[in-house]
Amino acid sequence: MSETSPIALAFSGGLDTSFCVPYLKEETGRDVMTVTVDTGGFSADEKEQIAARSADLGAAEHRLVDARADLWDRVLQYLVKGNVLRGGVYPLCVGPERVVQAEALAGAARDLGAGSVAHGSTGAGNDQIRFDAALRLLADDLEILTPIRELSLSREASTDFLRERGFTVEAKTTEYSVNRGLWGTTIGGKETHDTDGVLPEAAWPDTVAPQEAPDEPCRLTIRFEQGAPVAIDGEALDPVALVETLNREGAAHGVGRGVHVGDTILGIKGRIAFEAPGALTLIDAHRELEKLVLTQLQLVQKGTLGDLYGRLVHEGLFFDPVCRDLEAFLDSTQRRVTGDVHVEWFKGAIRVQGATSPHSLFDAGVARYGEDNALWSGRDAEGFAQIYGLQARLAARAGS
Repeated sequence: MSETSPIALAFSGGLDTSFCVPYLKEETGRDVMTVTVDTGGFSADEKEQIAARSADLGAAEHRLVDARADLWDRVLQYLVKGNVLRGGVYPLCVGPERVVQAEALAGAARDLGAGSVAHGSTGAGNDQIRFDAALRLLADDLEILTPIRELSLSREASTDFLRERGFTVEAKTTEYSVNRGLWGTTIGGKETHDTDGVLPEAAWPDTVAPQEAPDEPCRLTIRFEQGAPVAIDGEALDPVALVETLNREGAAHGVGRGVHVGDTILGIKGRIAFEAPGALTLIDAHRELEKLVLTQLQLVQKGTLGDLYGRLVHEGLFFDPVCRDLEAFLDSTQRRVTGDVHVEWFKGAIRVQGATSPHSLFDAGVARYGEDNALWSGRDAEGFAQIYGLQARLAARAGS
């Protein structure tokens, strides 16, 4: 690494990455080049504001990389195919983003001739591990700089540093850390630092309060082809546009809010609030369609391996070859996951109303639950019932 080579900084325009620009310039005397990787959640105006923020802070150059489609193709489609919800509630809003952001940062660093890469992760959360693990694999020859972690800075200290140098910092930026992305938005700070803190309405950036949502439900039909969502109400959409549509329209009905308590990579407990209308709607709809077309054993194995895939992504191990093996398994299970799912949004709730598929195993012509059917007779069922559970009965006798 040259002592004069520039530094490529992963830059969101938030408090921590804003701090990094002037700090790295002052401490190293080197140019800082900011790299914003668009993984969703940015409006056109916000992208312009981020570029302007970078210039105002003194960055030598700013680069914007649109990685939304890559995010879907590389990771998100498999979170849908695996019905991945960490702890049964959280759709992994952040972890998948770090995969493509680290790749884009490494690529931009090489294009810019940088000798170092930097990120604004703290020393407490998962992101530092995700970024470092990915960057050491993708750009092992580049130095990794982590000012916030190295200095153990609080958000208040970062705010003071910037304001002392004449840079503006919004009060809400100091109070909460908000990460917007295609797969959802996370909100951390204040109330999430306690086990029972409740976020005030003002802390939720996009979703309306469920009680203030429209008084009439919104009904929509989502079309899946081989496990991937392809249309809403008959309108074909590419995956990015489809998720963004669900996020926007679902937020107006107050759906997608949640709070997750889980284990961090470092072993401590963490708590985060999130908004994910698109992710939660798609996973609920996809799961119901799978119940219709997959066998019982397929569903059992998918539950286990889908959870494992989500864990690896969440914990920064996406580049382990086992993830490619799991993706191949998930792809195989989706060959018949094609059909329409009818969903209702109402006052913050997501309700799956039903599903249809040309591959449905729910064949009322031969096997109607609770009625006579063409596959067996009552005598057959009586014999099966006599044998079923035999080992449990034998074990009970042996233990008496």
